[in-house]
Amino acid sequence: MSDILIVDDERDIRELISDILKDEGYVTRLAANSDQAMAEVNAKAPALIILDIWLKDSKMDGIDILMKVKRSNPDIPIVIISGHGNVEIAVAAIKQGAYDFIEKPFNIDKLMVVINRAMEASRLRRENQDLRRRDNHSSELIGESHAFRNLCAQLEKVTHSNARIMFTGPAGSGKEAAARFVHENSDRASRPFVCVSSAAIEPERMEEVLFGRESADRGVEPGLLEQAHGGVVFFDEVADMPLGTQSKILRVLVDQQFMRLGGADKVRVDMRVMSATTHDLAALIREGLFRQELLDRLSVVPVRVPGLDERREDIPLLASYFIDMLHKSQGLPRRILQDAAQAHLQTMHWPGNIRQLRNVVERALILGDASAPIGLADLQNDTHAPSAGSDDTAKIILSGALTTLPLRDARELFEREYLLSQIHRFGGNISRTASFVGMERSALHRKLKSLGVSTAKNAG
Repeated sequence: MSDILIVDDERDIRELISDILKDEGYVTRLAANSDQAMAEVNAKAPALIILDIWLKDSKMDGIDILMKVKRSNPDIPIVIISGHGNVEIAVAAIKQGAYDFIEKPFNIDKLMVVINRAMEASRLRRENQDLRRRDNHSSELIGESHAFRNLCAQLEKVTHSNARIMFTGPAGSGKEAAARFVHENSDRASRPFVCVSSAAIEPERMEEVLFGRESADRGVEPGLLEQAHGGVVFFDEVADMPLGTQSKILRVLVDQQFMRLGGADKVRVDMRVMSATTHDLAALIREGLFRQELLDRLSVVPVRVPGLDERREDIPLLASYFIDMLHKSQGLPRRILQDAAQAHLQTMHWPGNIRQLRNVVERALILGDASAPIGLADLQNDTHAPSAGSDDTAKIILSGALTTLPLRDARELFEREYLLSQIHRFGGNISRTASFVGMERSALHRKLKSLGVSTAKNAG
């Protein structure tokens, strides 16, 4: 059970409250003065503090401690006790963030009621914050391809460590989903996952958003790093972070503490850091746009997330997943994919990767006949033409210039493009390609060789 810090200069009072709380199943820590109290808070933030107002032989009184703790740990509920209680002191304590005020000699039952209510209010506040942060983002990973299995094997190795991870890969490939998968299968799963979208934050506001702010009129406004305490902070598109902020983030990674804008006290944070980028960070470092020291700190474990073109076998599974998900979340019709539609999706060009596939599926569900399966006609309006090959001959076929060629040349180009499309569709698996096109594996190998297609190039 959560631990409670008891701060009182009277030994009998400290031990009496401690014995009562232990009987209720709580773990307690004791402090007789302000120095001991702050040392305990700095060593490990307690779940709740019971704090006496008047402390003999202390540098700070209870109100001073209350203000200092609330600046660095605003989520810790604090119950004030005092043998010299009056309305003014109680009001001052509540204004500075105390949960409640109890006079000595206190009633034990009343003290336990206040403590239990404070702990429950703190728990509900954390749960609400966690729910808001989750934002309905999915951490489910879908796929069966070789590239997908390699990715999952890498992620499973790092889930239970605290190592910093740098995710790379094309836009829309699922880097944030991979980071959420690591978080939700780690020891920090019950703690926050805070996403920092570097590209979406104005550069001049970046530090305020990250570190928070303190002011006389608005008090403490925690930043995203403080909100991630105990959990994970995910820097999406970290290459878009301003150079000045990069230096300060580097210092946070080293010291695990920072100061809010306008504040004087340091805020300690315990968080795991994951990052993602679509950019070539080595090139940005050469151009002076990204710090080498920061990359060294962030990329302890580099993980590349493959694009959809590298895992075409997974496209039917992903499309079916999106159909089911959009049916549940938006009430769109749950339609099945015809085989021809699946084949078409597997041969399309996907510059937007998984994000683009979801958009294509959603558009088909919205515009198509709700009572019919998704067929080729539902996908014909897509702007991205099928493209399995990347050379000039594929472009000639797709451009319609086939009719300008003699029959023999046209047939060879057609066979080459068709077989390339099927090989890419099945992720380079020659056995599955041969089975689908109706050829023996050896015959397919001979045909590919005669057409000048290297199977080693297209495997995987």
